[in-house]
Amino acid sequence: MSFPVALNDAALAVQARLDAALAGHDDLPVVAAMRYALQGGKRLRGFLVLESARLHGVAPAAAVSAAAAIEALHAYSLVHDDLPCMDDDDLRRGLPTVHVKWDEATAVLAGDALQTLAFELLADPALGPAEVRIALVASLAKASGAEGMVLGQALDIAAESAAVPLTLPEITRLQAGKTGALIRWSAEAGAVLGQADAGPLGRYATALGLAFQIADDILDVEGDAAKAGKRLQKDAEAGKATFVSLLGLEGAKDRAKALVTEAEAALAPYGAAAGTLIEAARFVIARES
Repeated sequence: MSFPVALNDAALAVQARLDAALAGHDDLPVVAAMRYALQGGKRLRGFLVLESARLHGVAPAAAVSAAAAIEALHAYSLVHDDLPCMDDDDLRRGLPTVHVKWDEATAVLAGDALQTLAFELLADPALGPAEVRIALVASLAKASGAEGMVLGQALDIAAESAAVPLTLPEITRLQAGKTGALIRWSAEAGAVLGQADAGPLGRYATALGLAFQIADDILDVEGDAAKAGKRLQKDAEAGKATFVSLLGLEGAKDRAKALVTEAEAALAPYGAAAGTLIEAARFVIARES
């Protein structure tokens, strides 16, 4: 299956699972805000869950709750990241951000509820025996908390008021948490579901996550805001160090390409079966949003 088809199929399956998870909720502003935050996006993380599961013989129906979980948690992170106390953005995926469409309190609560929804989804018995579900819950908690995504966001906020711009190793560490940790969890989830060695997928995802962030930094400089669906050139305006500011535009592009080569090499144990994941790595640095 080609990557575009697989990505679209994953997006449809994930959205259906998320819609089902919220179907019985009361018609309240916070629930409407949750549904709003869960619409759109590439669903790359959900795709990585489903595709890594396929590599280990796990059917989509048995993995979709994990794919929906990571998308719910990612949506929470975006809702909170857009808040005035964080990145203060008014546009996400081409639409008003949650705190703009509703208010800050609703955005905070919707983000909180999306985070807890992620762990509720990981309790789905369809994902396998209890030890598999516990492993998924524990690893996602670590990837999203003070050793992963939250750490990366905290380092990013601290960097805004730092007297000296971050160095390349410091930015790499920051982004390994802020962006990379959830991408790595997504790619490793299929091996966890299949109770197999997650090492190759972990190495793939580490390179992929860093390439993804470098591509974001490049888009911030030369992207089209209409296609990106968000305000661009924020980092330059804020005087923040980025992969582009440290490596130069061409240097950043070369580094992203080298990381994609690393990601592809990590998939060698899977042979031709990993073709769709290789396409995904190439997509990451060619995307326009």
